[in-house]
Amino acid sequence: MPDAPSLLASAAAQQTWLLATLRELVHIESPSDDKPSVDTAAAYVAALASTLGARVKLHKQKTFGNILELRFGPARSRHKPILLLGHLDTVWSLGTLRTMPWRQRDGRLFGPGVLDMKAGIAMALAAIRALGRALTRPVILLLNSEEEVGSPVSRPITERLALASAAVLVLEPAQGLACKTSRKGIADYRLHVTGVAAHSGVDFERGHSAILELAHLLQTVAAFTDLRRGLTVNPGVISGGTRSNVVAQHAYADIDVRIRRSSDAKRVDKMFRTLRCSDPAYTLTVTGGLNRPPMERKPGTVALYKQARKLATQLGFSLPEAATGGGSDGNFTAALGVPTLDGLGAVGEGAHAAHESILIEHLVPRTALLAALLTSL
Repeated sequence: MPDAPSLLASAAAQQTWLLATLRELVHIESPSDDKPSVDTAAAYVAALASTLGARVKLHKQKTFGNILELRFGPARSRHKPILLLGHLDTVWSLGTLRTMPWRQRDGRLFGPGVLDMKAGIAMALAAIRALGRALTRPVILLLNSEEEVGSPVSRPITERLALASAAVLVLEPAQGLACKTSRKGIADYRLHVTGVAAHSGVDFERGHSAILELAHLLQTVAAFTDLRRGLTVNPGVISGGTRSNVVAQHAYADIDVRIRRSSDAKRVDKMFRTLRCSDPAYTLTVTGGLNRPPMERKPGTVALYKQARKLATQLGFSLPEAATGGGSDGNFTAALGVPTLDGLGAVGEGAHAAHESILIEHLVPRTALLAALLTSL
Protein backbone atom coordinates (compact mmCIF):
# COMPACT_ATOMS: atom_id res chain seq x y z
CA MET A 1 0.00 0.00 0.00
CA PRO A 2 1.36 3.48 -0.83
CA ASP A 3 2.09 5.56 2.27
CA ALA A 4 -0.02 8.53 3.34
CA PRO A 5 2.18 11.29 1.84
CA SER A 6 2.25 9.46 -1.50
CA LEU A 7 -1.52 9.01 -1.51
CA LEU A 8 -2.11 12.66 -0.66
CA ALA A 9 0.29 13.78 -3.38
CA SER A 10 -1.37 11.49 -5.92
CA ALA A 11 -4.83 12.72 -4.97
CA ALA A 12 -3.70 16.35 -5.09
CA ALA A 13 -2.36 15.77 -8.60
CA GLN A 14 -5.91 14.78 -9.62
CA GLN A 15 -7.66 17.89 -8.33
CA THR A 16 -7.82 19.75 -11.64
CA TRP A 17 -9.05 16.62 -13.41
CA LEU A 18 -11.56 15.93 -10.61
CA LEU A 19 -13.01 19.45 -10.73
CA ALA A 20 -13.31 19.37 -14.52
CA THR A 21 -15.07 16.00 -14.33
CA LEU A 22 -17.42 17.24 -11.63
CA ARG A 23 -18.26 20.36 -13.62
CA GLU A 24 -19.22 18.24 -16.64
CA LEU A 25 -21.34 15.93 -14.49
CA VAL A 26 -23.23 18.80 -12.90
CA HIS A 27 -23.88 20.31 -16.31
CA ILE A 28 -25.45 17.02 -17.43
CA GLU A 29 -28.73 17.40 -15.57
CA SER A 30 -30.09 13.98 -14.66
CA PRO A 31 -33.44 13.93 -12.83
CA SER A 32 -34.59 10.45 -11.86
CA ASP A 33 -37.72 10.66 -14.00
CA ASP A 34 -35.95 11.64 -17.24
CA LYS A 35 -34.37 8.51 -18.71
CA PRO A 36 -32.58 10.20 -21.66
CA SER A 37 -30.88 12.65 -19.32
CA VAL A 38 -29.71 9.98 -16.89
CA ASP A 39 -28.51 7.88 -19.83
CA THR A 40 -26.48 10.85 -21.07
CA ALA A 41 -24.76 11.06 -17.68
CA ALA A 42 -24.09 7.31 -17.74
CA ALA A 43 -22.59 7.53 -21.23
CA TYR A 44 -20.30 10.37 -20.16
CA VAL A 45 -19.02 8.44 -17.12
CA ALA A 46 -18.63 5.23 -19.13
CA ALA A 47 -16.51 6.97 -21.76
CA LEU A 48 -14.38 8.61 -19.08
CA ALA A 49 -13.95 5.37 -17.14
CA SER A 50 -12.88 3.58 -20.31
CA THR A 51 -9.86 5.87 -20.50
CA LEU A 52 -8.95 4.60 -17.01
CA GLY A 53 -9.07 0.98 -18.13
CA ALA A 54 -12.59 0.17 -16.95
CA ARG A 55 -14.49 -2.81 -18.27
CA VAL A 56 -17.94 -1.33 -18.91
CA LYS A 57 -21.26 -3.11 -18.54
CA LEU A 58 -24.52 -1.29 -19.12
CA HIS A 59 -27.68 -2.70 -17.55
CA LYS A 60 -30.30 -1.30 -19.90
CA GLN A 61 -33.64 -0.23 -18.45
CA LYS A 62 -36.93 0.69 -20.14
CA THR A 63 -38.45 3.17 -17.71
CA PHE A 64 -35.52 4.48 -15.71
CA GLY A 65 -32.01 5.36 -16.76
CA ASN A 66 -29.51 2.65 -17.58
CA ILE A 67 -27.42 1.30 -14.69
CA LEU A 68 -23.66 1.53 -15.09
CA GLU A 69 -21.31 -1.19 -13.84
CA LEU A 70 -17.60 -0.38 -14.13
CA ARG A 71 -14.89 -2.88 -13.23
CA PHE A 72 -11.33 -1.84 -12.50
CA GLY A 73 -8.19 -3.72 -11.50
CA PRO A 74 -7.40 -7.33 -12.36
CA ALA A 75 -10.09 -9.32 -14.13
CA ARG A 76 -9.12 -12.38 -12.08
CA SER A 77 -8.07 -12.34 -8.46
CA ARG A 78 -8.18 -14.48 -5.34
CA HIS A 79 -9.60 -11.42 -3.58
CA LYS A 80 -13.26 -10.48 -3.65
CA PRO A 81 -13.87 -7.05 -5.18
CA ILE A 82 -14.61 -3.86 -3.31
CA LEU A 83 -17.95 -2.38 -4.37
CA LEU A 84 -18.10 1.40 -4.73
CA LEU A 85 -21.77 2.35 -4.72
CA GLY A 86 -23.34 5.53 -6.06
CA HIS A 87 -26.10 6.97 -8.22
CA LEU A 88 -26.32 9.18 -11.29
CA ASP A 89 -29.78 10.60 -10.73
CA THR A 90 -30.67 13.78 -8.83
CA VAL A 91 -33.83 15.32 -7.42
CA TRP A 92 -33.51 18.38 -9.67
CA SER A 93 -35.73 18.93 -12.73
CA LEU A 94 -34.34 19.77 -16.15
CA GLY A 95 -33.61 23.49 -16.41
CA THR A 96 -32.57 23.91 -12.76
CA LEU A 97 -29.13 25.06 -13.92
CA ARG A 98 -30.73 28.32 -15.01
CA THR A 99 -31.51 29.21 -11.40
CA MET A 100 -28.78 27.11 -9.69
CA PRO A 101 -25.78 27.49 -11.99
CA TRP A 102 -22.42 25.83 -11.46
CA ARG A 103 -20.31 28.36 -9.63
CA GLN A 104 -17.43 28.69 -7.19
CA ARG A 105 -17.64 31.04 -4.23
CA ASP A 106 -16.00 31.25 -0.79
CA GLY A 107 -14.26 27.90 -1.14
CA ARG A 108 -17.42 26.12 -2.25
CA LEU A 109 -18.79 24.69 -5.47
CA PHE A 110 -22.52 25.07 -6.12
CA GLY A 111 -24.90 23.38 -8.54
CA PRO A 112 -27.74 20.87 -8.75
CA GLY A 113 -26.53 17.44 -7.64
CA VAL A 114 -23.00 18.61 -6.84
CA LEU A 115 -23.22 17.19 -3.30
CA ASP A 116 -25.80 14.46 -3.79
CA MET A 117 -23.92 12.86 -5.29
CA LYS A 118 -21.96 13.79 -8.39
CA ALA A 119 -18.92 14.79 -6.34
CA GLY A 120 -18.78 11.26 -4.94
CA ILE A 121 -18.65 9.84 -8.47
CA ALA A 122 -15.86 12.21 -9.50
CA MET A 123 -13.93 11.41 -6.31
CA ALA A 124 -14.15 7.67 -6.91
CA LEU A 125 -12.88 8.02 -10.48
CA ALA A 126 -10.10 10.35 -9.31
CA ALA A 127 -9.05 7.87 -6.60
CA ILE A 128 -8.81 5.08 -9.16
CA ARG A 129 -6.94 7.36 -11.55
CA ALA A 130 -4.52 8.34 -8.76
CA LEU A 131 -3.77 4.71 -7.92
CA GLY A 132 -3.04 3.62 -11.46
CA ARG A 133 -1.09 0.38 -11.35
CA ALA A 134 -1.14 0.40 -7.55
CA LEU A 135 -4.74 -0.82 -7.78
CA THR A 136 -4.08 -4.54 -7.44
CA ARG A 137 -7.46 -5.84 -6.36
CA PRO A 138 -10.78 -5.82 -8.24
CA VAL A 139 -13.00 -2.78 -7.76
CA ILE A 140 -16.57 -2.40 -9.02
CA LEU A 141 -18.09 1.04 -9.36
CA LEU A 142 -21.87 0.65 -9.59
CA LEU A 143 -23.84 3.77 -10.49
CA ASN A 144 -27.58 3.41 -10.21
CA SER A 145 -30.13 5.54 -12.04
CA GLU A 146 -33.11 5.84 -9.68
CA GLU A 147 -31.84 5.90 -6.11
CA GLU A 148 -33.71 9.11 -5.37
CA VAL A 149 -37.04 7.40 -6.07
CA GLY A 150 -36.39 4.22 -4.12
CA SER A 151 -34.17 2.10 -6.43
CA PRO A 152 -37.07 0.07 -7.87
CA VAL A 153 -35.01 -1.56 -10.66
CA SER A 154 -31.42 -1.35 -9.44
CA ARG A 155 -31.86 -3.05 -6.07
CA PRO A 156 -31.44 -6.65 -7.35
CA ILE A 157 -28.24 -5.66 -9.18
CA THR A 158 -26.89 -3.88 -6.11
CA GLU A 159 -27.63 -6.84 -3.87
CA ARG A 160 -26.12 -9.39 -6.27
CA LEU A 161 -22.86 -7.49 -6.62
CA ALA A 162 -22.69 -6.77 -2.89
CA LEU A 163 -22.99 -10.46 -2.01
CA ALA A 164 -19.97 -11.16 -4.22
CA SER A 165 -17.92 -8.34 -2.65
CA ALA A 166 -15.72 -8.10 0.43
CA ALA A 167 -17.03 -4.67 1.42
CA VAL A 168 -19.18 -1.82 0.16
CA LEU A 169 -18.08 1.82 0.20
CA VAL A 170 -20.98 4.21 -0.42
CA LEU A 171 -20.19 7.49 -2.16
CA GLU A 172 -23.05 9.47 -0.61
CA PRO A 173 -22.17 12.82 1.04
CA ALA A 174 -20.65 12.92 4.49
CA GLN A 175 -22.75 13.79 7.54
CA GLY A 176 -20.92 16.97 8.42
CA LEU A 177 -17.37 15.59 8.47
CA ALA A 178 -18.51 12.11 9.49
CA CYS A 179 -19.05 8.92 7.59
CA LYS A 180 -22.24 6.98 8.29
CA THR A 181 -22.28 3.68 10.13
CA SER A 182 -26.05 3.45 10.48
CA ARG A 183 -29.13 4.65 8.64
CA LYS A 184 -32.80 4.29 9.37
CA GLY A 185 -34.98 2.04 7.28
CA ILE A 186 -37.82 3.55 5.29
CA ALA A 187 -41.39 2.41 4.76
CA ASP A 188 -44.09 4.13 2.72
CA TYR A 189 -47.79 3.54 3.32
CA ARG A 190 -50.97 4.90 1.76
CA LEU A 191 -54.30 4.93 3.57
CA HIS A 192 -57.29 5.22 1.22
CA VAL A 193 -60.70 5.71 2.79
CA THR A 194 -63.93 5.33 0.84
CA GLY A 195 -67.08 6.82 2.34
CA VAL A 196 -70.51 7.76 0.99
CA ALA A 197 -70.95 10.87 -1.15
CA ALA A 198 -73.91 13.16 -0.60
CA HIS A 199 -75.07 16.73 -1.22
CA SER A 200 -73.88 18.70 1.80
CA GLY A 201 -77.03 20.81 1.89
CA VAL A 202 -79.80 18.46 0.76
CA ASP A 203 -78.63 15.03 1.98
CA PHE A 204 -75.99 15.80 4.60
CA GLU A 205 -77.21 13.09 7.00
CA ARG A 206 -76.90 10.40 4.33
CA GLY A 207 -73.25 11.16 3.68
CA HIS A 208 -70.20 9.63 5.33
CA SER A 209 -67.16 11.84 4.88
CA ALA A 210 -63.98 9.98 3.93
CA ILE A 211 -62.05 13.10 4.94
CA LEU A 212 -63.32 13.03 8.52
CA GLU A 213 -62.73 9.31 8.85
CA LEU A 214 -59.21 9.65 7.49
CA ALA A 215 -58.54 12.44 9.99
CA HIS A 216 -59.51 10.08 12.85
CA LEU A 217 -57.25 7.36 11.46
CA LEU A 218 -54.33 9.77 11.19
CA GLN A 219 -54.60 10.54 14.88
CA THR A 220 -54.12 6.83 15.53
CA VAL A 221 -51.23 6.63 13.07
CA ALA A 222 -49.47 9.63 14.61
CA ALA A 223 -49.42 7.76 17.92
CA PHE A 224 -47.30 5.01 16.34
CA THR A 225 -44.27 7.30 16.68
CA ASP A 226 -41.87 6.12 19.39
CA LEU A 227 -38.86 8.40 19.60
CA ARG A 228 -37.08 6.18 22.12
CA ARG A 229 -37.06 3.37 19.55
CA GLY A 230 -36.11 5.69 16.72
CA LEU A 231 -39.50 5.10 15.11
CA THR A 232 -41.15 8.07 13.40
CA VAL A 233 -44.39 8.23 11.43
CA ASN A 234 -45.10 11.26 9.24
CA PRO A 235 -48.29 11.76 7.21
CA GLY A 236 -46.72 13.90 4.51
CA VAL A 237 -49.46 14.11 1.87
CA ILE A 238 -53.22 14.19 2.32
CA SER A 239 -55.93 14.64 -0.28
CA GLY A 240 -59.65 14.10 -0.56
CA GLY A 241 -62.99 15.32 -1.72
CA THR A 242 -64.11 17.07 -4.87
CA ARG A 243 -66.08 20.19 -3.89
CA SER A 244 -66.96 21.97 -0.67
CA ASN A 245 -70.66 21.23 -1.15
CA VAL A 246 -70.12 17.47 -1.51
CA VAL A 247 -69.59 15.07 1.39
CA ALA A 248 -66.29 13.47 0.36
CA GLN A 249 -66.46 9.90 -0.88
CA HIS A 250 -62.68 9.44 -1.13
CA ALA A 251 -59.64 10.58 0.80
CA TYR A 252 -56.09 9.32 1.10
CA ALA A 253 -52.84 10.01 2.94
CA ASP A 254 -49.26 9.08 2.07
CA ILE A 255 -47.20 8.30 5.15
CA ASP A 256 -43.43 8.08 5.65
CA VAL A 257 -42.15 5.72 8.34
CA ARG A 258 -38.56 5.50 9.60
CA ILE A 259 -37.23 2.64 11.74
CA ARG A 260 -33.88 2.15 13.43
CA ARG A 261 -34.18 -1.60 13.98
CA SER A 262 -34.97 -4.31 11.46
CA SER A 263 -37.09 -6.03 14.10
CA ASP A 264 -39.54 -3.10 14.01
CA ALA A 265 -40.49 -3.64 10.37
CA LYS A 266 -43.02 -6.42 11.02
CA ARG A 267 -44.35 -4.64 14.10
CA VAL A 268 -45.02 -1.44 12.18
CA ASP A 269 -46.56 -3.30 9.26
CA LYS A 270 -48.94 -5.10 11.61
CA MET A 271 -50.03 -1.79 13.15
CA PHE A 272 -50.92 -0.42 9.72
CA ARG A 273 -52.61 -3.61 8.50
CA THR A 274 -54.82 -3.83 11.59
CA LEU A 275 -56.20 -0.28 11.32
CA ARG A 276 -59.98 -0.26 11.23
CA CYS A 277 -62.59 2.36 10.40
CA SER A 278 -65.01 3.56 13.07
CA ASP A 279 -68.14 2.78 11.04
CA PRO A 280 -68.99 -0.02 8.55
CA ALA A 281 -70.10 2.65 6.09
CA TYR A 282 -66.42 3.26 5.40
CA THR A 283 -63.86 1.02 3.79
CA LEU A 284 -60.10 1.34 4.30
CA THR A 285 -57.39 0.15 1.92
CA VAL A 286 -53.81 0.05 3.16
CA THR A 287 -51.01 -0.30 0.61
CA GLY A 288 -47.25 0.01 0.74
CA GLY A 289 -44.62 -1.31 3.11
CA LEU A 290 -40.90 -1.39 3.76
CA ASN A 291 -38.82 0.17 0.97
CA ARG A 292 -35.34 0.15 2.53
CA PRO A 293 -34.29 -1.96 5.52
CA PRO A 294 -32.27 -0.22 8.23
CA MET A 295 -28.50 -0.06 7.95
CA GLU A 296 -27.66 -1.15 11.47
CA ARG A 297 -24.31 -0.57 13.17
CA LYS A 298 -23.02 -4.14 13.10
CA PRO A 299 -19.51 -5.58 13.65
CA GLY A 300 -18.53 -5.74 9.97
CA THR A 301 -19.37 -2.08 9.44
CA VAL A 302 -17.67 -1.09 12.73
CA ALA A 303 -14.46 -2.85 11.66
CA LEU A 304 -14.61 -1.09 8.29
CA TYR A 305 -15.11 2.26 10.00
CA LYS A 306 -12.16 1.70 12.36
CA GLN A 307 -9.92 0.97 9.37
CA ALA A 308 -11.14 4.12 7.60
CA ARG A 309 -10.62 6.20 10.75
CA LYS A 310 -7.06 4.88 11.12
CA LEU A 311 -6.28 5.71 7.48
CA ALA A 312 -7.81 9.17 7.83
CA THR A 313 -5.57 9.86 10.82
CA GLN A 314 -2.53 8.88 8.75
CA LEU A 315 -3.75 11.26 6.04
CA GLY A 316 -3.98 14.09 8.55
CA PHE A 317 -7.69 14.46 9.31
CA SER A 318 -10.24 13.03 11.72
CA LEU A 319 -13.13 10.86 10.60
CA PRO A 320 -16.01 10.72 13.08
CA GLU A 321 -19.00 8.46 12.58
CA ALA A 322 -22.67 9.36 12.55
CA ALA A 323 -26.16 7.90 12.29
CA THR A 324 -28.78 9.40 10.01
CA GLY A 325 -32.49 9.10 9.41
CA GLY A 326 -32.06 9.15 5.64
CA GLY A 327 -31.67 6.05 3.51
CA SER A 328 -29.35 5.06 0.67
CA ASP A 329 -28.57 2.00 -1.43
CA GLY A 330 -26.15 1.12 1.37
CA ASN A 331 -29.20 0.09 3.40
CA PHE A 332 -29.68 -2.84 1.03
CA THR A 333 -26.09 -4.07 1.19
CA ALA A 334 -25.78 -3.71 4.97
CA ALA A 335 -29.00 -5.67 5.49
CA LEU A 336 -27.39 -8.57 3.59
CA GLY A 337 -24.58 -8.68 6.17
CA VAL A 338 -21.95 -7.21 3.83
CA PRO A 339 -19.68 -4.70 5.67
CA THR A 340 -20.87 -1.31 4.45
CA LEU A 341 -19.49 2.15 5.15
CA ASP A 342 -21.52 5.12 3.95
CA GLY A 343 -20.92 8.86 3.61
CA LEU A 344 -17.51 8.60 1.94
CA GLY A 345 -18.33 11.24 -0.65
CA ALA A 346 -18.02 15.01 -0.47
CA VAL A 347 -18.33 17.33 2.51
CA GLY A 348 -20.92 20.06 2.05
CA GLU A 349 -24.46 21.13 2.80
CA GLY A 350 -27.84 21.68 1.23
CA ALA A 351 -28.57 18.32 -0.38
CA HIS A 352 -31.97 18.62 -2.13
CA ALA A 353 -31.95 22.37 -1.38
CA ALA A 354 -31.24 25.50 -3.40
CA HIS A 355 -27.96 26.13 -1.55
CA GLU A 356 -26.53 22.66 -2.34
CA SER A 357 -22.75 22.93 -2.30
CA ILE A 358 -19.48 21.21 -1.43
CA LEU A 359 -16.34 22.40 0.35
CA ILE A 360 -13.38 22.22 -2.02
CA GLU A 361 -10.80 21.83 0.75
CA HIS A 362 -12.04 18.35 1.64
CA LEU A 363 -11.97 16.87 -1.87
CA VAL A 364 -8.30 15.88 -1.96
CA PRO A 365 -8.04 14.35 1.55
CA ARG A 366 -11.23 12.33 1.13
CA THR A 367 -10.24 11.20 -2.34
CA ALA A 368 -6.96 10.02 -0.82
CA LEU A 369 -8.99 8.14 1.82
CA LEU A 370 -10.93 6.31 -0.89
CA ALA A 371 -7.66 5.37 -2.56
CA ALA A 372 -6.24 4.18 0.76
CA LEU A 373 -9.27 2.00 1.44
CA LEU A 374 -9.07 0.44 -2.03
CA THR A 375 -5.47 -0.60 -1.44
CA SER A 376 -5.75 -1.69 2.22
CA LEU A 377 -8.96 -3.71 2.51
